[in-house]
Amino acid sequence: MSDPAAAIKSHPQGATLSVRVQPGARKTAVLGMQAGAVKLAVTAPADQGKANAALIEFLHRLLAVKRSEIHLLSGTASRNKVFLFLNISANEIARRIREHVAIASNPANSKKTSEKDADHHPGEPR
Repeated sequence: MSDPAAAIKSHPQGATLSVRVQPGARKTAVLGMQAGAVKLAVTAPADQGKANAALIEFLHRLLAVKRSEIHLLSGTASRNKVFLFLNISANEIARRIREHVAIASNPANSKKTSEKDADHHPGEPR
């Protein structure tokens, strides 16, 4: 498993996160790491920005960041995307996403962090 911190960079306005998306998936979930990016699946199709909107909603719930503080910097029509998170450090984004990626990357654990799990934040009781 590679560390999700590799997908996160500091930015003057906050932090960026590199994402590899799988649109049209059976369920919205964190799938692990791929080529230096966090791999996410969304059920929305890659059609007229539907997958991008679903990604922003999932990231909002997964990382407990306001929707208005998540911006798509690059990759509007690509599977490889970079999101900017305003007013939050790269270290904090890494801390928040690390557990979700670890769960998804563990082959012994068939449970992926899905949309229903996105409202649970690491360190909080279920």
